[in-house]
Amino acid sequence: MAPPGTHLILIPSFNPGPRLLVTVQDALAHRQPVWVVIDGSTDGSDVAVRALAQREPHLRILMREKNGGKGNAILTGVVTALAAGFTHVLTMDADGQHPASHIEPFMQASQKNPDALIAGAPVFGPDAPTARLHGRKLSVALVRLETLGPVIADPLFGFRVYPAAPLARALLATSAARGYDFDPEIAVRLIWAGVPVVNLPAPCRYFTRDQGGVSHFRYVRDNAKMVWLHVRLLAQLLVRWPAIRRARRAAKIFAST
Repeated sequence: MAPPGTHLILIPSFNPGPRLLVTVQDALAHRQPVWVVIDGSTDGSDVAVRALAQREPHLRILMREKNGGKGNAILTGVVTALAAGFTHVLTMDADGQHPASHIEPFMQASQKNPDALIAGAPVFGPDAPTARLHGRKLSVALVRLETLGPVIADPLFGFRVYPAAPLARALLATSAARGYDFDPEIAVRLIWAGVPVVNLPAPCRYFTRDQGGVSHFRYVRDNAKMVWLHVRLLAQLLVRWPAIRRARRAAKIFAST
C-alpha cells in the first residue's frame, strides 16, 4: 500500500442518483481516505453520503454551491488535497462504472511510478452502448495524433491516479477541461508537459436506469464539445510542436502493463 498521507480517492459527483452511496462505500472498503466533491447536486444524492461522513472518519465531503463540471470539481479536490499534504489522487466516477476492486492495484502502480499518470484502459462488457464504443474510437485516434503516438490507451476513461501537482498546474494553466472534455484534454496536456503514462486494464460497467444508472451524456451537445476540443488541441500542437516533442521524448516511461 502507498504510504499514509500521500494517496487519496477523489470522487466528483453531480446528480448521480442512489449509486453514489454504494460507490463511496465500495471505495472505502478498498482504500481510505475517500473524498467526495458534491458539484452543485440537486437530486439529494449527497444526503446519504454526508450522513455517512458524520460517522466515517475516512470520508470527507467537499461542497460546491453551483455545478461547474467535472474538471472544476476535480480542481477543487486536488487543490484542497495538495494543501492537506497529499501527493496523488485516484479519480473515479460517482455512478459506479469504475471498479473499486482495482483501486489497490492502481495505487500500487502509482507508488512504483510516482511521477506517472496511471491510466485505466477500459475493458467493456456486453452492457456497453454500441454507439458510445464507436464514438470513442475517433477520440482515441485524434489523441494519438495530438500526443505523437499511442501513449494513452483510452483518453475518455476517467479511472486514473494522477500526480496531484502536475494535475493542478495543468488545470490552472487553462480555462478549458472543465466539463465532459476534462478526461481527454487533461491527459493530452499532462503528456505534453512530459508526464509519463502507465496504462492498466480495468473493467467498465454501464448500469441501466432500472439499476440506478444515470447518464448526463447528451449526444449532439457533447460530441460537438469533443469536436471543438480536438480542433483546439490540434491547433495548439501545430504551434507548440517542438516543445511538445521534446517533452514527449524526455519522459522516463511510456508503458503499458
